[in-house]
Amino acid sequence: MEFSQPLAVRESPIDGLKVFTLPVHGDSRGWFKENWQRDKQVALGLDDFGPVQNNISFNAEAGVTRGLHAEPWDKYVSVATGSVFGAWCDLRAGSPTFGAVFTCTITPDVAVYVPRGVANGFQALEPTAYTYLVNDHWSPTAHYSCVNLADPALGIGWPIPLDQAELSEKDLHHPMLDAVQPVPPRKVLITGAGGQLGRALAAHFPDAELATHRDFDLTRDITNARNWHDYHTIINAAAYTLVDQAEGDRATAWAVNAVGVGKLARVAAANRITLVHVSTDYVFDGTATMHTEDERPSPLNVYGQSKAAGDIAAASVPRHYIVRTSWVVGDGGNFVRTMAGLAAGGGSPTVVNDQYGRPTFADDLAAGIAHLLSTKARFGTYNLSNEGEVISFAQLARETFALLGHDPARVKQTTTEDFFATRRHAAPRPTNSTFTLDKLRATGFIPRNWRDALADYLDTYAAAYRAPGRGGQQ
Repeated sequence: MEFSQPLAVRESPIDGLKVFTLPVHGDSRGWFKENWQRDKQVALGLDDFGPVQNNISFNAEAGVTRGLHAEPWDKYVSVATGSVFGAWCDLRAGSPTFGAVFTCTITPDVAVYVPRGVANGFQALEPTAYTYLVNDHWSPTAHYSCVNLADPALGIGWPIPLDQAELSEKDLHHPMLDAVQPVPPRKVLITGAGGQLGRALAAHFPDAELATHRDFDLTRDITNARNWHDYHTIINAAAYTLVDQAEGDRATAWAVNAVGVGKLARVAAANRITLVHVSTDYVFDGTATMHTEDERPSPLNVYGQSKAAGDIAAASVPRHYIVRTSWVVGDGGNFVRTMAGLAAGGGSPTVVNDQYGRPTFADDLAAGIAHLLSTKARFGTYNLSNEGEVISFAQLARETFALLGHDPARVKQTTTEDFFATRRHAAPRPTNSTFTLDKLRATGFIPRNWRDALADYLDTYAAAYRAPGRGGQQ
C-alpha cells in the first residue's frame, strides 16, 4: 500500500462540519493511521472539542443503516475497517445552515467532525467497524433530536435503497424535517446579574440566563447547580466588593472572590465552558504608572488579595478571559451617581485628589466582553477601561458637577491619607489604577473616551440632578 495524501481538511455546506483526509501508511502487512491527533487537527481549524468517550459500532453486512440522530455533543466519526456512506442534516436551532444536508463516503483515510446538534447517519457499504469520539456522556435528560432518513426533503441518495436496507423500527419513524424539534444552542450564564455590570451584560446578551446571588450562591457547592453541558460561556460578574468591610470580613470576601471562582473554574474546565472572569485594579499596589496585563499582582488589601487569588483560579481554565477593570460606573450605586446626587442637593463633597485612573462605564465593559467572545479573541487577560486622560477622583467629581450645570468649585480636595485618617478598618487603596489598553485595541475594540461616556451616562441616569435652566457644562 502506498502512503496517502497529507492530513488535510475541507469545509462542508453545514456550518462547522469538517471532512478530514487522514494519512494512511501501509505495506503488505496492513496499514497504520493517526485517527485523531489533537494538535495537528486544531492547527487545521478543528475546535479542541475534548473527547471523553470512544464508541464503536460494528455493522455485520452491507445495507445496515442508522440515523439520523442529533445529540447535544460533538462527534468525530471514522471507520477502523470497511466503508460507509455518511449523511448529515443540520438540526441546530438558529443555525445559518439549518436543514442543510451533506453526504460523503467514509473510508479509513476519511474522518468527519460533526458539531453538536447536527444529525448523523450512515449506511454500511460492507462489513464495517464504525468508530466515533464524543465529548460528553449520554444522559437521559439531554435534548436529543432526530429526522427521518427517508424524508424526500432531505434528498439523500442512499446507495442501497432503504426498502432493501437493514433499519431499526425506531429509525423508520423519526419525524420529517418540518416537524423536527431543533436542538437548542448552548447557553450563556451571567452571574452577579443584579449588579451594575450584570444589568449591562443582560442588554448585550439578551438570550443569556441571568443569575443573582439569590439564584446562584458561589459560597455553596455548585457542582450540580446546573446541567453544565447546556452552557458554553459563564460570565462571572459576581463579587464581594465591600473594600473596607472586607478588612474585617476576610472569610466572606475569600469565599466569594477566591474559593467561589475556583468552583466556577472547575465546572468550566470539566465542561469545556469559556469562563469570563471580571477582575479589578485592586490586584495591584498602584506604584506603576500604567498597569499591563502581565504585571505581577501586588494587592494592598483583603479585597485585592481575594480578587488576585480568583484571577489565579480563573487562569486555570483552558478557555478563559480575565477582564481587569477599574472605577466601574453603571446602573446602580457608584461614585458618579453619588456625586450627582450631592450636586443636586447642594452638597460640597470632599474628594481625594491623589488616586488616579480612568472610569469604566458598565455598558462599555459589557460591550468589550461581548467583543472578545464574538471575535474569539485569544484567551488570556485583558485590561478594559474607558479611553481618555488620566484623572483623579476629585477631577471626576468636578466634571460630573460641571456637566450637570453645578459649580465644580464646590468639590473640595483632600489626600487619601487625610480622608481615611478617622475611618476604622479603612483599606489601603492603590495610588494609580490606570491600565494600558494596547492588547484590547489589538482585538479591534476601542472603548469610548470617558468624557463622552460620562456625558451619556448623566443624560441617562442623572438627568433629574441637572441644575434648573442649565443644559450642560459651565
